[in-house]
Amino acid sequence: MIYVENVGVQELEIYSSLRESAFRDDGSFIADSPKVVNLLLESENLEVKSILATKEYYEEFHELLQTKQIAKKYVTTKEQMKQIVGHKIHHNCMMHALRPQDVSLEELGNEILLLDGITSAENVGAIVRSCAALGVNSLLISKETPHPFNRRALRVSMGYASMVQTSMHEDIKESIVTLQKRGYRVYAAEVHPNATPLRKAKTPEKWVLIMGHEGRGIAEDILELCDEVVTIEMQEGIKSFNVGIAASLIMYQFKG
Repeated sequence: MIYVENVGVQELEIYSSLRESAFRDDGSFIADSPKVVNLLLESENLEVKSILATKEYYEEFHELLQTKQIAKKYVTTKEQMKQIVGHKIHHNCMMHALRPQDVSLEELGNEILLLDGITSAENVGAIVRSCAALGVNSLLISKETPHPFNRRALRVSMGYASMVQTSMHEDIKESIVTLQKRGYRVYAAEVHPNATPLRKAKTPEKWVLIMGHEGRGIAEDILELCDEVVTIEMQEGIKSFNVGIAASLIMYQFKG
């Protein structure tokens, strides 16, 4: 246990420098709030570098922390935490850890969610939480999409990113073709004249579901590569669901 006396020491700098979307080359990320931190501590594929928390946090979760390998445990106050991170916070715990290595396309499971250009970290977090809840444990994203271990995405997912393996692709079209060659049926979620109503869609053992950009949706040239387009039946005059809600509904139906 290291009691913080000087909030400006170099060892604590990472808690202020790693903002919402930042990572370091070694995979460092910051998680905050006891719920998120404690769930991540249950993961076996994370290396925890340090925890920055109040005395009350360490006392309440003493038994959990005793079972984990944590290099440094900094004890601080809420006021000191505010000074360290540079803004007011509503929780009493933060963690610095190294995110799991992203996996290759070949390592993904039989059920894959592919995010095409989604830009909102909140949406990514909501989608990841639904993936974990429904047992869809493979996520394929581009470099432009916020990573599940993005600080805000991690907060929204409540830390369940640790239950989903993530792969990053360079070219979505190449990835679609590669997955089809590997036996996956590729579905696109889009409002389209030729789309299959969701309740009528039938899925094989191996499938990929593509969710598109929050505003643009999925481009026509990508739709043409897919094996099938599915759409959620909605009342007339309603254009679409939020992408996080839509992904949850479709995955639930596909799993059924």
